[in-house]
This record gives sequence, structure tokens and C-alpha cells, in this order.
Amino acid sequence: MNTSELIEALWVASRETLQMVGIAIVFAIIAGLILGLILYITSTPLLYKNKIINVIAGFFVNVIRSIPFVILLVLLVPVTSMLVGTTIGPKAAAVPLTVASIAFLARLIEGAFAEVDKGVIEASLAMGAGVKDIICDVLLVEALPGIIRAITVTLISIIGFSAMAGTVGGGGIGDLAIRFGYYRYQTDVMFITVILLVVVVQLIQISGEKLANVLTKK
Repeated sequence: MNTSELIEALWVASRETLQMVGIAIVFAIIAGLILGLILYITSTPLLYKNKIINVIAGFFVNVIRSIPFVILLVLLVPVTSMLVGTTIGPKAAAVPLTVASIAFLARLIEGAFAEVDKGVIEASLAMGAGVKDIICDVLLVEALPGIIRAITVTLISIIGFSAMAGTVGGGGIGDLAIRFGYYRYQTDVMFITVILLVVVVQLIQISGEKLANVLTKK
């Protein structure tokens, strides 16, 4: 593979990775935030303790998180085919990526909410605030730095998962590294893809941490 072919291959692979990771993180933030909120508010007597809902939500999260991602890829093949009409390509890979990410992020967000000072919640309740007010004006505001860190960790994990998805037809940087760097023994391709992933992950980590620190100071 010459330089121009490598650049073109990297561009296509990066675009495919961006597509599957972008789809997964958007749905993960929406559903993971809701699920994490449900897990938290149904576990504390201060808000809306409900053991049945908490157990059901917790069971779903624990089951998904206990399944290795490679196996989850295979298990969700029928669902993926039904939703996007194919089992290969970045859109297809985005389905299992999204499912895995929702469960992963939900637990992290639950932990972020759990770190909110319960005294603040109790004070809000004493002033007559309802559950909706506490969620919007207390929990989401106080836990925002923790939520940003949780999203950052999840985004990095999705990038790692996307590399695995590439080995089974998902495309992306992982697929490029395996096809050329491993099967064809082109170590230069493997080296470049690894460097690219390291740089991207470092940028995401630094950006997420800086944003979380700014919100913490506020």
C-alpha cells in the first residue's frame, strides 16, 4: 500500500469509525442518562424509592455489562438486521455499540448522582421542591462534572469497542488495522492506526477532564 492509498484508506476508516461511534454516543447519552437517573431515584428513599423498578433496571444493565462485547455483537445480529437491514458496515456495528454503551454509561451516571450531597437534596425537599425540580435543578446541576467524566470514559470505551466491531465487518480503523496490519503483515499500517487511536483518545480524555474541571469550579 503506497502513501496515497494509505491516506485514502485511513480517511475512509476514520469516517466509518466516527459514524458508528457518533451514533452510539448520542443514543447512549440520552438512554444512559435516563436509565442512570431511574437507577438512582428508585434506590433512594429521599426521592422515589421503588424496589421493583430498580431491580428490573439493574438486572438489564448487569446482564448487558456481563456479556463480552464480541459475544454481544453475535447475539444482536437478528436485532441489527431488523433495525438497519444489514449486519455489516458502521451502521450495523452502531447497534451493539449503542446497547453496550447505554448499560456502561448508565452505571457511571448512577454513580455521579450518588456523589451529590444528600444534604442539598434534603434542603430542597424541605423548601417544598418536587421530584422534577430536584432532578432538573439539583441532581443534574450538581452531578454535571461527574456526568461529563462518565461520558468521556464511555466515549473512549466505544472507540475501543468499535475496533472489535471492525473485525466482524463493522469497518473503521480497527478493521483497517486487522486487514492490513495483521493479515497482510504491513506493520506500518498497524503502527499508524495505533498512533491515530492513541492521539484521539488522549484528546478526548484531556478535553473531557478540562470541561469537567471548569464545571466543577462553577
